[in-house]
Amino acid sequence: MEKQKNIAVWLDHSKAQLMDGQFNEFNATIHSKFDFDKKEEALGRGENLMHNKENQANQLFYKQISQEIKNFNNVLLFGPTDAKLELKNFLKKDLHFKDAKIEVHGSDKMTDNEKYAFAKSYFKN
Repeated sequence: MEKQKNIAVWLDHSKAQLMDGQFNEFNATIHSKFDFDKKEEALGRGENLMHNKENQANQLFYKQISQEIKNFNNVLLFGPTDAKLELKNFLKKDLHFKDAKIEVHGSDKMTDNEKYAFAKSYFKN
């Protein structure tokens, strides 16, 4: 299967919103399984357990995202947290992305329309 061209992923540690094509809608949204309730429950059992559970949930979250974007050769990761850097490091270990161009850009909180405009502007260049 030939790789598609461009995809933009806005993410934080709780969700990822994927958009490709015209960058005027989200093609998919992926939610992390490690929510506030799970964090509180794990923290009640100990800080080490909480960090282990969080790490496992993040790895699953990044794997789900990678499955959705593996057919793209230009990947833009942006968002307000370090999740975008963690995802980039995760993708570097995956052979599906050995030839992909993966760019990371920080951003503040954005509305959906601002996210679309950011992606359109990035891929226009």
